[in-house]
Amino acid sequence: MEGAQSTKDIELSQAQEEATKPDERPKWDNKVQYLLTCIGFAVGLGNVWRFPYLCQVYGGGAFLIPYLIALVFEGLPLLHMELAIGQRLRMGSIGVWNSISPYLGGVGVASMTVSFLVGLFYNTILAWVLWYFFHSFQNPLPWQSCPVKANLTECVEECEKSTPVNYFWYRETLNITPNILINGDLQWWLVVCLASAWCIVYICFIRGIETIGKAVYVTATFPYLVLTIFLIRALTLPGATIGLRHLFTPNWETLKNPTVWLDAATQIFFSLSLAFGGLIAFSSYNPQKNNCERDALIVGCINSATSIYASIPIFSILGFKALSSYNDCVKSNIKELKNAFNIPDTNITEENFQPWLTYFNATDPQVVQSLNLKTCDLQALLDQSASGTGLAFIVFTEAVIKMPGSQVWAVLFFIMLFSLGLSSMFGNLEGVLTPLLDLHLVPKCIPKEIFTGLMCLVSFIVALIFTMGSGNYWLEIFNNYVGSLPLLVIAFFEITAVIYIYGGNRFSDDIEWMTGRRPNLYWQATWRVISPLMLLVVFLAYVVVQAQQKPTYEAWNPDYVNFPAPETLTYPGWVYAICILLAAFPCSLIPLWALYQFIKFLIKNLADRQAKICYDNEGYDVET
Repeated sequence: MEGAQSTKDIELSQAQEEATKPDERPKWDNKVQYLLTCIGFAVGLGNVWRFPYLCQVYGGGAFLIPYLIALVFEGLPLLHMELAIGQRLRMGSIGVWNSISPYLGGVGVASMTVSFLVGLFYNTILAWVLWYFFHSFQNPLPWQSCPVKANLTECVEECEKSTPVNYFWYRETLNITPNILINGDLQWWLVVCLASAWCIVYICFIRGIETIGKAVYVTATFPYLVLTIFLIRALTLPGATIGLRHLFTPNWETLKNPTVWLDAATQIFFSLSLAFGGLIAFSSYNPQKNNCERDALIVGCINSATSIYASIPIFSILGFKALSSYNDCVKSNIKELKNAFNIPDTNITEENFQPWLTYFNATDPQVVQSLNLKTCDLQALLDQSASGTGLAFIVFTEAVIKMPGSQVWAVLFFIMLFSLGLSSMFGNLEGVLTPLLDLHLVPKCIPKEIFTGLMCLVSFIVALIFTMGSGNYWLEIFNNYVGSLPLLVIAFFEITAVIYIYGGNRFSDDIEWMTGRRPNLYWQATWRVISPLMLLVVFLAYVVVQAQQKPTYEAWNPDYVNFPAPETLTYPGWVYAICILLAAFPCSLIPLWALYQFIKFLIKNLADRQAKICYDNEGYDVET
């Protein structure tokens, strides 16, 4: 055992020395570039449209408790570990885990696969953002009113039944099919936007960290400028305080729901972009004498602070939207009462509407019941939560058209979303290219710029599935099944590999050598016990929750009897099989790689034994 361990130590030392050759690996121009790139990768669309949603549905300020616990005991330790191991071994994800043990190379392959698959649908979202950005310069905004037919008098029936905002999203943008079984055609406008998005990513990524480092000065900082502008404007809108009060008022009862803790753990995990391999790749371009502990604290805290900061303008605007919708509802009811009972305009207002309604309910109940009176409930309007594309392309766009200078706010909002998504795409692409280049899997005759272009082209072609009429349904499948369970499995193997195979003491020695001080008790306890246990518990809870639920999706079907309410459908068997495959395939690469290495070991052993037998049969003294 001591001999085997010594051999393993020598191999790791050789890998470390090989990775630190100064002429073989590029470096960041400065520390600011590195930090901005890591922050840009971690801070993405989820900070703007996922975190506020979770706060809203899970007790407002009460959700911050499980969220911060997950940050401290799960997010920061894993983030520090990835930055440290990448910086020490100076390789991409496959190279790092392959150096620790040949049997662990599958962890890096799994990370690379997830990064590739996530990049496919993530850049499709950027294509949608570009489509809305191009239309944001129109006056009036195209989602402000229903289109008209050829005779210019009759609105499109689908739009009339729903809203102009919904119609522009589902019909004008996606041209969505009634269910996932109907593919529909490629939408040429989405194909053009998708091609544009991949071209922009390629231009920014063409020379690796040389061009990424320049691009992040804009993509990582501009969203904060826009968020600050939105914050100042949003706080001056009527209803802003209503939205903020709704967001941050704690509902402690929700903490009894185990789903709250599960969602908090997964949110902080995915928000930091852990297990994608991009952070390992970015840190591998650092000098080895760099304080990676401080970097992890900076990136992790800024990421979480951004989530909270983004929630303030978002929910101020949503409060404004809810109040505007409530006032429109009351005005519509006032108009109904005035017309029915010939009440003078000056006699009934929004303030005294309810007493008037009570009076007529008592004197003429039949007339009141015959009126088309709407139920005006401000709390119900505030409770209309939305996440992801629903928040960005439906709820927020509807709020924008009620704001003065709506075109300006629409342009700023979609530029902000594109900047957030673009900086995250850098990490996804880096998580694919760096491992391939480090392992010399790319022929030397192909320049890096050409290979990067080929990767973008292949990704664009595969992602065309998301531009079909059923594309939104498939994008939701990729989002739910690729960017969830596989990352938990990969992260568990990562922390287990570093602490129990590479060696916790050796890892602490490396950090002491890089930073000048040994990891304290907090890092040691989380790496060795708390974080692995949390990952295991979250994984098991996630599997149990998913097993108890019947997989369904919401379809936009104008022929549905309750339209415009979405039609809830069950996934067909073959689609559900694809869902399972998307979740299981990256995970299966870990044992498959280990099996492949074991078979190689057996073949090599067998070959060595055959050679020894042949050598023996020649009559030589083997011992000599």
